[in-house]
Amino acid sequence: MTASPPEASPKRSLRESLAVYLRPASLRMFALGFAAGLPLLLTAGTLGLRLREAGIDIDTIGFLSWVGLAYSFKWVWAPLVDRLPLPFLTRALGRRRSWLLLAQAAVVAGLLGMAWTDPARHLPALVGWALLVAFGSATQDIALDAFRIESAPPREQPALAASYQMGYRLATIWAGAGALWLAAWAETAGAPGYQNAAWGAAYAIMAASMAVGALTALLSPEPAQVALAPTRSARQWLEQALIEPFAEFFRRYRWHAALALALIGLYRLSDVVMGVMATPFYSDMGFSKEEIAAVSKIFGVAMTLAGTFLGGALAMRLGVMRVLMGGAVASAASNVLFAWLAGFIQNLPPVCWAWEAKLVWLTGLGHSAPALMALMAVVSADNLAGGIASAAFIGYLSGLTNVRYSATQYALFSSVAQLLPKFVAGYSGLYVKAFGYPSFFIGTALLGLPVLLLVWLAQKKR
Repeated sequence: MTASPPEASPKRSLRESLAVYLRPASLRMFALGFAAGLPLLLTAGTLGLRLREAGIDIDTIGFLSWVGLAYSFKWVWAPLVDRLPLPFLTRALGRRRSWLLLAQAAVVAGLLGMAWTDPARHLPALVGWALLVAFGSATQDIALDAFRIESAPPREQPALAASYQMGYRLATIWAGAGALWLAAWAETAGAPGYQNAAWGAAYAIMAASMAVGALTALLSPEPAQVALAPTRSARQWLEQALIEPFAEFFRRYRWHAALALALIGLYRLSDVVMGVMATPFYSDMGFSKEEIAAVSKIFGVAMTLAGTFLGGALAMRLGVMRVLMGGAVASAASNVLFAWLAGFIQNLPPVCWAWEAKLVWLTGLGHSAPALMALMAVVSADNLAGGIASAAFIGYLSGLTNVRYSATQYALFSSVAQLLPKFVAGYSGLYVKAFGYPSFFIGTALLGLPVLLLVWLAQKKR
């Protein structure tokens, strides 16, 4: 059975398209998406701010983003997750749920290790714990993507993808704004310098938040399993597990497979490269943890969820490829706004920084109303664009996947989507150090231009 991109499903009314989000499968995917999204920023943007406060150089922070390359190589062990049973767990819970719980346990262990380690004194140890988090999170993604694809027919995949993304994005806000608030709340008033204990408390609470995913995995029904071809030898098992999932994809799409992989590999390049430097940028612009958290909480959450919700609904009505194109345009354009923000804040006259006409709901924060309003506008636009693009992109990847090899093939696609962006992002700190933030953000926007051509070709050749 082969899934195809969900373009040909009959048009539904808007009410019917939105009602799918209230189905049990969508609600489960929302909770599991939260568990999938929680580790990301804790090894990326939030970690970047923590390292910056601990006195780590900006170029080192850029290179440490390569921890996320674990997501890019998950296709290597995806065949094991797809086919290998776990002792005791698989018999009790099923193939997908057993791997979900094992991966979640690894994430929790890694986050607790990061909570107990001071990067100013033991940076290599912190990196080791972060790698465990990334490896566990990537393994969770493998099992969860297969769980999602096997839980509904292709025509409902955009809705499940949107539900997943809503949970995922909400988790990134909790791991971003929430972690910053918790770290600020736990700080000892008046104590100078970096306070590792405050960050440790925040990371420990993040580890406890993984209970959302663990409980959902325990209480969810195991999706119907696709029968696996019997194997008579270890060689035959390896061929079925390691070679056939990739060979089937290339047989099915022939030379169009190269076009699809090029689109997948470049679609998130602009967004990922920019995202590594976003939180250090806020800090270097003088915004406090409370201010970053407040803006992300009030506007970031609303606009991200709105974008994801809108992207899933539009994909079901208009088709995935049209929304994929719109998301690519919006994501690249939103990066230009960050370049404008850098110039706007740096050129504010001193009186603005002391201006007392602050936003009422942000009373007590240190920046003036113009600076905060500019930050809110840019973060809102960026999160709205990212939500729309992500919902369509996941729907596109799901449509390329054959459910017989759902874990392995989807892992291949999502790994390709991360590999080049994560590699290039590792040099983002060096670029910022040499050319400054405005040039960096404009450059990341230009990285999105080839994607427009690839989406157009993919739509034409489908």
